[in-house]
This record gives sequence, structure tokens and C-alpha cells, in this order.
Amino acid sequence: MPALATGAGHEPGLYELLAALPSQLQPHVSRPEDNAFLQDMFGERSLHSLIKIHEQLQLYEESKPVPVLDSAAALAHELSKELEGKSANGEIKELLQLLAKPHVKSLLSVHDTIAQKSYDPELPPLPEDIDDDEDSVKIIRLVKNKEPLGATIMRDDHTGAILVARIMRGGAADRSGLIHVGDELKEVNGIPVDDKKPEEIIRILAQSQGAITFKLVPAIKEEAPSKEPKVFMKALFDYEPKQDRAIPCKEAGLAFKMGDILQVMSQDDATWWQAKHEGEDNPRAGLIPSKQFQERRFALKQPVATLPLQKTPSRRSYDVAVEFEDADSISGFQLAGFRRSFRLSKREKKTNKTMYECKKSEMYDMADVPTYEEVTQYRRQSGAKHRLVILVGPTGVGLNELKRKLLISDPQHFSVTIPHTSRAKKNQESDGVEYHFISKHLFDTDIQNNKFIEYGEFKGNYYGTGLDSIRSVLSKNKVCLLDVQPHTIKHLRTAEFKPFVVFVKPPRIERLKETRQSAKMISSKDDKGTAKSFTDEDFQEMLNTAQTLETQHGHLFEKVIVNDDLSAAFSELRLALKKVETETHWVPVSWTQS
Repeated sequence: MPALATGAGHEPGLYELLAALPSQLQPHVSRPEDNAFLQDMFGERSLHSLIKIHEQLQLYEESKPVPVLDSAAALAHELSKELEGKSANGEIKELLQLLAKPHVKSLLSVHDTIAQKSYDPELPPLPEDIDDDEDSVKIIRLVKNKEPLGATIMRDDHTGAILVARIMRGGAADRSGLIHVGDELKEVNGIPVDDKKPEEIIRILAQSQGAITFKLVPAIKEEAPSKEPKVFMKALFDYEPKQDRAIPCKEAGLAFKMGDILQVMSQDDATWWQAKHEGEDNPRAGLIPSKQFQERRFALKQPVATLPLQKTPSRRSYDVAVEFEDADSISGFQLAGFRRSFRLSKREKKTNKTMYECKKSEMYDMADVPTYEEVTQYRRQSGAKHRLVILVGPTGVGLNELKRKLLISDPQHFSVTIPHTSRAKKNQESDGVEYHFISKHLFDTDIQNNKFIEYGEFKGNYYGTGLDSIRSVLSKNKVCLLDVQPHTIKHLRTAEFKPFVVFVKPPRIERLKETRQSAKMISSKDDKGTAKSFTDEDFQEMLNTAQTLETQHGHLFEKVIVNDDLSAAFSELRLALKKVETETHWVPVSWTQS
């Protein structure tokens, strides 16, 4: 931009620059409407006035002014009193009215405060009735906003004194640095509290507005500043402090839902931790039950959920329906091992066709009380192995259909495991394609060596999914899709596999009937003609099973998808798996420790 012509030794001010700017910009503006806009904007009178004020303030600041007087408010008050006795002409009346206006009084008060540089808050005077035998007393004044003060109190069982029980991290009391655990509370706003119950004192505090004055006898030893590292916990249960009879102060409690990430601010109290929701702007922590305390409470509520009194976990068998189907071929891609999963079914329990064995019993799984899990943030690095993807859901909910669509969508990216079997190989089959064919003796040996995630027996032959088959898929830089019993998830939740567990839920029963009118239930392709249509009993069993799975294992699910519409469910699943590969997620701390 060309320089503005100015007099010798004269620097153009901001106002002059602004006035000349439209003409300087005109050669560079092609459209008439743009030129009109600039003219209107820079010609706005209010903008010119603001610039003039800005320049005058700069000149005033450069002159480093000093106040003529620092008691303008007092002078105005004296002037008003003196004028009240004079003859009431129009000018005197107008001046008195002006000096009596609240905003004028406030302006003069602010002027005096700045002139006197009196910015520090005025502390209340010490009370005159302090007992001579008191070693020391703290008089503290805190301003109470909408947030709680962030401290809890209790009565000492031996002395009867009201003591500060805990200071909530990040709360008003904590930020002040003036109140400490163990301080004895003597008065609140001049009201003695020696003869009052903690509930009555809390009521006084709740009803107080603005500044609150505390009279405290300091604790003998004050707390050292906390330097605890950041600890994040994933909540594995729902918690509502208002319904907790054990919490020392319901108002200080922190509500959360299963799956929430909590930042634990303090574990000093073995029973009640202090925490806040991760990423929340509010710095004040709230009370949550500690892991140990919550485990004890769950154990008391469910006394049957205890470990068997023996050194090794009991082995319990489950009657199930085994879904087997020969390998399908889609666009030349072999879906080896597809639809070979062990699914719970009451129908098969009646006929006792096959057995499913899990390393640990259902009772043992229930004894592993879900409370909190320490987590950290994890993002898959380029070139690292993919996370194992586990799909969980009741029979008939559509797990196989979702797996099939994933495999078709990108066969070079998604894959399934190849199962093992002890049955004889058929003529058209190849070892390592449809199945890994091994002897029954070797299968038994692998069972004893815990090489199978799950296994079952069908018509005298073993079928199972091996750990090495998962490793084989992951080693090829592919995403391994696995459909297993939920009881086995806990054994796969290791740093090696880092499983991402997706729970597929059925929709309401009306929608189930609508979407599965032509669907068939298949027990085994070896049994010709066993495919049958869903019944109302099947739909109800699917819903009941889903509810049971969510109740017992919901804390392990990272994604829940309702299969109301297969295409929509597939899109939701595909998007979730994409995020697993590209975004940061919370995972157990043990998965990232070397």
C-alpha cells in the first residue's frame, strides 16, 4: 500500500489511517458492491468515535497520569449534604439527582479504589471474644458461588468436636488453601456449632449466600501438597450417590454411568476416593466408592458369587447348539472357518447334542466383580498389529451376516480364523483351508495345554478355535473377526490381542418378527433339513439372552449396536472399526506396559 502523505516529523495516527484507507484500497477492488461495502464500513461514525477514544486513551496512558484526589466518593457525599441546605434552584436539584444515581456512585467508588490502588480484599476483623486458652484460631472468609464449598465434616466420637473430614480436590475450599483436614470448626457466620449435628451445619451452609465466615482451630499437622500422578479409571458399573446410604455426604458424591472415564484425584481414603469426569472443565472432585469398598458391597449383595474352595477353577460344561457350515466362496475368496461358533441354545439343552467347555465356570466369572479398571489412552501405530475384533450376541441376532458383509467389503483387510477338528477330512477339503485336521489324541493334548479359546464335541468329533489361529490372521496384518462365548472374552483381554468387543443387540420383539420372517435357524449342515423358521419362543429367548449378556458382561463391551436394520448396523460397525484403527481409545493400562 502506498505510504500516506504526512507533514514532516508527523506520524499518521490510527484515525487518519482509517479515514484514508477506502481511497487507498479502491484501485485494488474490482466489484462495485465490495467498494460500497468498504466505504460504508470505514465511514461508520461509531467506528470513528471508537478510534478517537482509543487514541485519546493511548495519549492519556503515555502521560502517566496521577489521580488529583483519591476520595471522590467522599467529596461527592459531602457536597450533596452541603447542597441540601441551599436554595433549591433547578441546577442544584439536577446536580443532587445526578450525584444520587447508583451508577455515578459506583463510578466514583471505582475511581477511588484505583486511585488508592486498594485491590486486596478486606478481611473481617478478629472477634473480640476469643478464649484466652485457645492456642490459635483461623478466621476464614470464602465467597460461595453456585458450586458447593467442597469440604465434608464429621463429629469426633471421643471429643465431640466438629472436624473437617476431607477437602474435595479442585473445590472452593481446596483452591483457597486455607482449610485443611483435621481443622476444628467452631463457628459459621458467627453461629457456634459445638452443640449442632453435622446435618444442621450442612443446612446452615446450604442456606448461606455470598461470603461465608468460618472460625477454625487449625489441625496440629497440616496436609502436605498432593503430588499424586494422574490416574484414570473406567467405570464398570452405574453409580448414583443420592441412592447410596453409606456415602458420608450425598451432595459431595459424583454420579457416573458404566463406561465413563473418571480421573481419580485422591485415593487417600481407603473407602471413598475423589474423582471427576475426564475432560470436564469443573475442577472440583466428587466422592466415589473405592474399588475395595465397592467389591465388598457387591460381594455382600451376591454371596453366591464366590470362588470355589479349591486350588484350580472348576470346569463346568454347557449344552449348546453348534453352528457348522462348509466353507463358502464369495468372489473367489474362501471364507474358511466361517460360521463355526458355539452358541447357547435351550433347544439343544433338551436334546443334549453337544457339549461346550470353558476354562472357568460361570460362577467363577461372576465372582470377578466389575468395579473400576485403570485405563490409559492408546492409538494404534502405523505398521502395528490390528486389534482383535470380538462380536458378541445371542443366536439369531445377525453376527454371521455382519461378518459376511465385512469379509465381502474388504477381503484383504478382514479375515476369520480357521478352526480345528478331529473329524476325518472329506474329499473336497484341504487341510488349513476349511479346517486344521488333527487327531483326537492331539486335540486332547492341546486342550490340556490351553491352546483353545473354546471347543466342543459334536457327533463324536472335536471342533475348536485355537489361539494360534488368531495369531496367524493378525500376523498377516489383517483384522481378525471372532465370534465367541462371552465367558471367554476375559481370557482374550491381553496386551497381545487388545480386543475390541462389539455387542450386537436385537431390536424390540415386533421389529424382530418383521425383519426375520423368512430367516432360518441352522443347527448343522450335516443334519439335512434341520433348518427351521424362528418362533415367538425363539424371539423371546433372543431378547432374554441379550439382556443376560448385557447384565453379566456389559462392562466388557466397548461398542453396542442394535441390529434393527442389517445395512445400518453394518455401516455403524464398519465406522466403529475404522475409528479403532485411526483414533485414540481408552484401554487397560496393562495393555501398554512393557
